[in-house]
Amino acid sequence: MSSVTVNISFQDRFLDSIDQVARRESRSRSELLREAARIYIERKERWNQIFAETSIQSSKQALTEKDVLDEISLYRSEKRK
Repeated sequence: MSSVTVNISFQDRFLDSIDQVARRESRSRSELLREAARIYIERKERWNQIFAETSIQSSKQALTEKDVLDEISLYRSEKRK
């Protein structure tokens, strides 16, 4: 698999934080940023799938956005009890 070098700009303090985490995990800055990008992309793809499936289900059941928000509120209030 070939690699391409990419230039990215970070504020100094943020880059310091990246370097600290990389040192703590005994990995290079590049490894850490590749992993962060991979996790971000996977998470976005999962959320896109969830939203797509939810949209299909809500259309089938003729749910409105308010119905969904009401259900979420009910779930959260029951969970707090």
